[in-house]
Amino acid sequence: MVTSAQAAARVLADRLPPGAAVFVIGGEGLEVALGEQGLRPVQERSEQPLAVVSGFSADLRWSRVITGAILVREGLPWVASNTDLTVPTPDGPGPGNGALVEVVARFAERDPVVAGKPEPPLFQETLRRVGGERPLVVGDRIDTDIEGARNTGYDSLLVMTGVTDLAQLVAVPEPLRPSYVAADLGALARAQPAPTLDGDEVRAGGWRASVRDGRLVVEQADEDEDENAAGDGSVDAWWRAVAAAGWRHLDAHGSAVDVSRLRPPSTVGARPARST
Repeated sequence: MVTSAQAAARVLADRLPPGAAVFVIGGEGLEVALGEQGLRPVQERSEQPLAVVSGFSADLRWSRVITGAILVREGLPWVASNTDLTVPTPDGPGPGNGALVEVVARFAERDPVVAGKPEPPLFQETLRRVGGERPLVVGDRIDTDIEGARNTGYDSLLVMTGVTDLAQLVAVPEPLRPSYVAADLGALARAQPAPTLDGDEVRAGGWRASVRDGRLVVEQADEDEDENAAGDGSVDAWWRAVAAAGWRHLDAHGSAVDVSRLRPPSTVGARPARST
């Protein structure tokens, strides 16, 4: 588990001398992360902080926000752990750290360095802590997980079990596209062959996807086709075919293809009814 608070502390540790005081607009998570990096979290202006860091805390006092915002306006380096606009609560989404960042930024007339997604520091800190040479970012959001991977230069896998839906998938511009698309996390244990192009059709694992009159149509390959073309009709392959065909249309025409009549199959490995 690597947090945006830890990434923010690393950003500051790379810029400040050991033991430097950092004013915290946030809670215990930031304070612990700063201590791990040899920095000293403070809550008073008299401690002569050399930087300001902000993060979410449900118990944050407004007086601390005021002091931190003044320090930011005076020019101290400012790092925000994340800019999430909402946080979950028992009563539904509530304002998150992103809302607080906007308040401070508007008052101080400057923006922070952001450590969390979709900026690189969190991804770089994760790789630094866990090691490895070929990182793969797995997520269900284009605008945080996949964009962050692209910003950092890492490969990515978009899983279609979260907030990204079919219409959003086929409308993703090239700079934000994932390296891989699959139905769920089980794809990490399954081969993911790249789709192929056959004329105007995109083929992937038993599915044929094409655009007809501006509408994306996906059909199963005929059973009497060669084994490589027919494949297993998996849900992963369905999503690969849809993504490839949708992006091909978007690049050629500048507008997203109509997917309003498409329904993804629900059982991996099965050959469900034809989807158009």
